Amino acid sequence: MISAVFNTVIFDPLYNGLVFFVGVIPTHDMGLAVIALTIVVRILLIPLSRRAVETQLAMKKVAPEVEELKKKHKKNSPELNQAIFALYKERDIHPFANMGLVLIQLPLLFGLYWVFLQAGFPEIKPDLLYSFVNVPPSVNMHFLGLIDMGANHNIILAVLVALTQFVYSRLAMGPREAKPKSTPVEATFSGDMARSFDLQARYVFPVLFGVISYFVASAAPLYWVTSNTFMIAQEYFAGRRF
Repeated sequence: MISAVFNTVIFDPLYNGLVFFVGVIPTHDMGLAVIALTIVVRILLIPLSRRAVETQLAMKKVAPEVEELKKKHKKNSPELNQAIFALYKERDIHPFANMGLVLIQLPLLFGLYWVFLQAGFPEIKPDLLYSFVNVPPSVNMHFLGLIDMGANHNIILAVLVALTQFVYSRLAMGPREAKPKSTPVEATFSGDMARSFDLQARYVFPVLFGVISYFVASAAPLYWVTSNTFMIAQEYFAGRRF
């Protein structure tokens, strides 16, 4: 059941999308097809990504009020959680909007990896194609003649994944807030936790993603780099962080 849903919703559309773009791109370059497919996916996800950014900014705006609630309900966690969610509801903030964007992207990333693992490119499987997708005359697996899309251990793409993830994390999260000189005892733990997550999101996660990218087929990190670059450009043209 899960396999059938995965194939119908993720695998088949990605496979057909790649084959379609390989067919329409004059050089039949698989790398360019991955980039084109990524851009289409990112355009479709713009409403979700916009909502996620708006949620981030709204949550940052009410952060001082959340800290006051933590002080007020420091000895009663259930009341604290209720008060925080009541505040979010009052300000029309949806704290799980970011999770929706992540939950959609991860299956797509895994699906692209699985497509290259199972599809057997450069061979095309006509039985997997939609009726409106034609078999391309050829499939060029070397992106710009340099990078084999089906091969692992590409250090260039791994470094680019880490760099673009670092830049986007920096833009999405804004500048780091200075640690206050005097921190109330009751707020120390939550403050340390927030700073720890901030540090990991900015520096640890980009390195981790870069390392993972080194061990998977080049198509997946190329998708990741293109996706990050698209979101960086989106931030730039929106004028939110630059």
